[in-house]
Amino acid sequence: MIVKNVGWFGFVMAGLVLTGLCRAELTIEISEGVDNPIPVAVVPFANRSVAPLPDDVRQIISDDLQRSGEFTSLDISRMLSLPSRGDEVRYRDWSLVGQSYLVIGDIEYSQIENVYSIRYELYDVFQEKFVVGQKYVVTADRLREVSHKISDRIYETITGVKGIFSTKIAYVTLNRDAKGKDDYRLYVADADGRHARMLLQTTEPVLSVAWSPNGQKLAYVSFETGRPAIYIQEVESGNRKTVSAYTGLNSAPAWSPDGKYLAMTLSKDGNAEIYKLNLETGQLQRLTNHYAIDTEPSWSPDGKSIVFTSDRSGGPQIYWMGVDGERQERLTFDGKYNARARYTGDNRQIIYVHQSDGAFNIASLDLSSNTQLILTQTPLDESPSMAPNGRMLIYATQRGRNGVLAVVSLDGKAKYFLPSSQGDVREPSWSPYVN
Repeated sequence: MIVKNVGWFGFVMAGLVLTGLCRAELTIEISEGVDNPIPVAVVPFANRSVAPLPDDVRQIISDDLQRSGEFTSLDISRMLSLPSRGDEVRYRDWSLVGQSYLVIGDIEYSQIENVYSIRYELYDVFQEKFVVGQKYVVTADRLREVSHKISDRIYETITGVKGIFSTKIAYVTLNRDAKGKDDYRLYVADADGRHARMLLQTTEPVLSVAWSPNGQKLAYVSFETGRPAIYIQEVESGNRKTVSAYTGLNSAPAWSPDGKYLAMTLSKDGNAEIYKLNLETGQLQRLTNHYAIDTEPSWSPDGKSIVFTSDRSGGPQIYWMGVDGERQERLTFDGKYNARARYTGDNRQIIYVHQSDGAFNIASLDLSSNTQLILTQTPLDESPSMAPNGRMLIYATQRGRNGVLAVVSLDGKAKYFLPSSQGDVREPSWSPYVN
């Protein structure tokens, strides 16, 4: 959210000044896909048990592939047959309706063991051959989880890129009641917004949520004591500890790729500078030393460099430095405002918030060609976070009077929204791959 009439650093620290009610789980609204998506037919899985299934496996897989923007899923009403086993597949049926791939399967339930056996198979329609398949045995509460795993396997088999449907997202919501009292909550959910679980509830802002490289912890800033402090919290147990609570600013935590360090912004020595904290020893190393404001560090995936925001050129721009603060260089020159940079997974690009013609959008910069691409068109975009496969990124934006999350592909062509049915959602962070 953009806060008016404050300096750029005021924007960074102002955080969540939001209104409205919020529900934990998010919904999916697909707005755009790529020009030539791959057609895939996901047939309803045959239910060989006597009771209705707690989750629609076919629908979950179809939705996963559809929201990647790279696939289009055939509607059931257009299917000429509904096979569940390989010997029932008639390739001509699927060629007639223009499908490239076919997904079939079935589900059995064991009352004795209280588990579901889920089997899926992927077929190439053009080549008329079986491609891949697998069987999973899970309890009812894991049906949705294994559906995402099937989607990941299908996506990777067809595209050669690892799927992200089994990953998680973290985000912050705010409920402001009629008396003006704020209720901030930190949630972790599946990548599609389902299975949301609250990790923190406080009356003060929560900012700068960041996943640890192993996907087991979150670092974030909370004002719950009346001033900012940086915390690390275990996602499963909920256990947490304070890692930085110096006088002044404690903000923008960023994990090193090996999980041994946190880069952060502190003003304990009088000015906003970037420091590196050794999480094992507690040793603190100062990386910048400039009269300007230096903030929002982010590590490169190879762990060799850090990008950060600084106004040392007169306005917020993106800079680069080595992990010990050496060779600080400016990266962005297009526009008066570029902030909160994040590397893509291949080290070749950065994504960041870019201001142009009064609008704040998410942009990417190719570091070899210096080519900038504006990825979003909504006017109040912020807090970009990359998916672990480097194909998509999640960010916060404004729709009407509500703050929502949105996802866009790195080429800007595929887009979808993750709104709450009421109120505002902010500070998204996409997890690494998790088991």
